[in-house]
Amino acid sequence: MSGTATMTPPVVRRERVLGRDVSRPDGVPKVRGEFAFSSDLWAEGMLWGRILRSPHPSARIRSIDPSGAWRVPGVRAVLLAEDVPGQPTYGLEHADQPVFASQVVRHVGEPVAAVAADHPETARLAASAIRVDYEVLEPLVDPEAAILAPPIHPDGNVFRHLTIRHGDPSRRGEVSVEGTYEVGMQDQAFMGPESGLAIPGEDGGVDLYVSTQWLHVDRSQVAACLGLPEEKVRLHLAGVGGAFGAREDVSLQVHICLLALATRRPVKIVYSREESFFGHVHRHPARLWLRHQADREGRLVTVEAKVVLDGGAYASSSTAVISNASCFVTGPYVVPNALVEGWAVRTNNPPCGAMRGFGAVQACFGYEAQMDKLAAAVGLDPVEMRLRNALAHGDQLITGQVLRGAAPVAEVIRACAATPLPGPPVTDGPGSMALPGGAGRTAQPGRVRRGVGFAVGYKNLMYSEGFDDYSTARCRLERGLVTITCAAAEVGQGFVTLAHQIAREVLGVDQVVLAPAETSSIGSAGSTSASRQTWMSGGAVAEACRAVARKAVEVAARRLGHPGLELVEGEVVAEGGGLRVPLAEAVGDEVIEETVTYRHPGTSPLDPDGQGDAHVSFAFAAHRAVVDVDLDLGLVRVVEVATAQDVGRVLHPLQVTGQIEGGIAQGVGLAVMEEIVLEEGRVKNPSFTDYLIPTALDMPEVRIGGLIEEPEPGAPFGAKGVGEPPTISSTPAVVAAIRAATGLELSRVPVRPQDIALAAVG
Repeated sequence: MSGTATMTPPVVRRERVLGRDVSRPDGVPKVRGEFAFSSDLWAEGMLWGRILRSPHPSARIRSIDPSGAWRVPGVRAVLLAEDVPGQPTYGLEHADQPVFASQVVRHVGEPVAAVAADHPETARLAASAIRVDYEVLEPLVDPEAAILAPPIHPDGNVFRHLTIRHGDPSRRGEVSVEGTYEVGMQDQAFMGPESGLAIPGEDGGVDLYVSTQWLHVDRSQVAACLGLPEEKVRLHLAGVGGAFGAREDVSLQVHICLLALATRRPVKIVYSREESFFGHVHRHPARLWLRHQADREGRLVTVEAKVVLDGGAYASSSTAVISNASCFVTGPYVVPNALVEGWAVRTNNPPCGAMRGFGAVQACFGYEAQMDKLAAAVGLDPVEMRLRNALAHGDQLITGQVLRGAAPVAEVIRACAATPLPGPPVTDGPGSMALPGGAGRTAQPGRVRRGVGFAVGYKNLMYSEGFDDYSTARCRLERGLVTITCAAAEVGQGFVTLAHQIAREVLGVDQVVLAPAETSSIGSAGSTSASRQTWMSGGAVAEACRAVARKAVEVAARRLGHPGLELVEGEVVAEGGGLRVPLAEAVGDEVIEETVTYRHPGTSPLDPDGQGDAHVSFAFAAHRAVVDVDLDLGLVRVVEVATAQDVGRVLHPLQVTGQIEGGIAQGVGLAVMEEIVLEEGRVKNPSFTDYLIPTALDMPEVRIGGLIEEPEPGAPFGAKGVGEPPTISSTPAVVAAIRAATGLELSRVPVRPQDIALAAVG
């Protein structure tokens, strides 16, 4: 085109993209069953891998005889610990977990060997033919005993012990309540089990297609174990069937790559559901003791707490989880004085790590039970008790950090409490679906009691304590098409939608493509966890698009011979509107590409007294639960959960609603049904037959009483991550409602039928 542009008619202003419900690019294929998950992968000449796992929680390995596996026709590889060419251990934060056990096993399900064969059943038979001679040992399964017990690992039994001292912990209030609480081991229970496909490369490297939450950290661990430079280990995000923290750790990644390199053929592994229970980390079981001191008006004076988390056999993210549990164990309240001790310990139980709301979930169950006890002790309504102590902007946390961002705690409490309650139960007599237990002659209407409970929770957003948290994104503009490249793992949370929205909003274009997430051409986006991707990778995409916009204006000014241009709603315009040219036309055939690494403002480690600006930002939510309880059978029907949540700014209303409903489902599950049952370190219920998760019939009605939009200073578009808060306080709200219906203390979750029925009999 020539350097002179003609006047164009006024253009109708574009609708804003952020804040609207736009279609998910992966929505239609997922609904139709056409979306390719990692378990759907296939390659020509593909072999199948299988892992042999320890049946014992603690044992010495006297010998391993793999000859039986080699005698199975169709077996192509059998690998043991001595076949690992690089570092023999891996780990998310600390490399303490063996690729294969060689001398000892420390938990049920620990990998001992791997085989590759030409059929999955052949691989299973071959793995079972390997003979391992174990000397079975007494397992260490009590986390409190583990603190002082002889070490079961060279690194010791205590992953982390921290103390938080704030104010004068010796101060006493006029009213004191205390309690001891327990949280069971919860599984992430994602629908898609671990799976992946490794393809050996001609350069001696390997391409790994896998469902994960953190491509680049997986690559670092895998490359170290393979003894390869990182550039020869190329990771590609395969379709992820849910995550919730369990895919943050390496599971099959090293094993599948070892098998592919050993056989020089593609190898695929798909865990069975039972194997998945053994193959990933779970939510830390917790034991908490708390004592709250308050004045006669119900204002907190001092909180003391001891928190012990069972990290299982290996470290995973236990150091971060105990930090969160300890930092947040006093709740979203003004606490002038506090003394908190936290331990995360090693046992011979299954390894534990990240799960939605990690650390904050366990803490919230304890502190919200305490707030109800305190409210009763001083004669206050539970909601009023919380309002009197609610944190606000400018208040100080027990770590000494001042809340400088949005902190609408009172607002979420009031909005949730103001949500209308459901009407009285309609039972229609025995067998009504509205009764606990549903159809069939179970609950007697006269023995059903309704209860209402309230809880508030909070958690940090993004990584803390000085962690170098960043995300990298690239924006490429070519002939009007924008391509975004970012290694953020889409695990169902909707980043694939958000990236499109941000690019369209910043550049004013309609054609946007999100390139597949991989490690070869782009830097790390960090993990899809800690409610960080909206802020971190959303920020990276926004900044990369803005960088392209600036360069596009420079290119347009040069091509059009017109200085002083700017980009407005997808058009290059001159001051006063005398020139208006669509962006694609203004830059012509020039390709504009910018890569940006985005970092948050930074944090500091906690000092020996647990003081420091350890966190970037926080999100808050309140929940009110209504339950019906069958006093005779101990059955609970969660009728409704109302909520209000601090969201900063809503970028996609439907996805926010989906995150809230999904988080509440996991909170309800932990309250009344979800627990990995352990007996001397052995998992007793590794299936969805025996490990129960809420179905559509178990889910209550969810009422969103308010999405509190108070933009967060410094956050891209003012938005906060919304995925974790729904899980944090929904559990204690449900249990508070059960307490209200039964009058029982109920200091452990999940609440089991016998906890109610047997207590009522007694």
